[in-house]
Amino acid sequence: MSKRSLIIIALVAVIGLGAGAALFWRAETPAGAASGQADVGGPFELVNQDGQPVDQSILEGRWSVVFFGFTYCPDICPSTLQAVAAAQEQLGPRAADLQTVFISVDPERDTPEQLKTYLSLEAFPDGVVGLTGSPEQIEQVAKSYYVYYRKSGEGPDYTIDHSTAAYLMDPQGRFNRVLAYGLSPDEMARLIRTAMQEG
Repeated sequence: MSKRSLIIIALVAVIGLGAGAALFWRAETPAGAASGQADVGGPFELVNQDGQPVDQSILEGRWSVVFFGFTYCPDICPSTLQAVAAAQEQLGPRAADLQTVFISVDPERDTPEQLKTYLSLEAFPDGVVGLTGSPEQIEQVAKSYYVYYRKSGEGPDYTIDHSTAAYLMDPQGRFNRVLAYGLSPDEMARLIRTAMQEG
């Protein structure tokens, strides 16, 4: 095979990989995410940790950190909630303008009672709202936030593979920005403070 043919084949392969990556990004990334105007969120009907019906209006009137997880999560969920709590403390008086909303992706085990017990841990944000619902309701809200989750394992000790990012929503219930997993409380507080100042 000639050198020219090898170059052409290599170029075709690179172009193909680039196109594939672009398609993957388009499929996995909400429209407009780079501009902060992504189509994230939407109507939902769930119940809170007190068993009371709740819909998307809970996101109105305050800034909200929305995080999807489950109470049996061994690491990502508790560490994220602890980081949010520490970040909230750094906001000073503006902390009163922020709430944390924890949506379970494990409706089989995460009853309102289970959520209430779990979210009462002192290390978690004050006043965190826990939401759960039927498998169909959880699937709907997860799709509207582009959240991936999947049951892993069998028996009572199964786990849930799930997305790790949190979402900052503005007081109108609109998506503002992603808060990536692993942010330090300092960095998270800075991003939230910046959003509040710009909003």
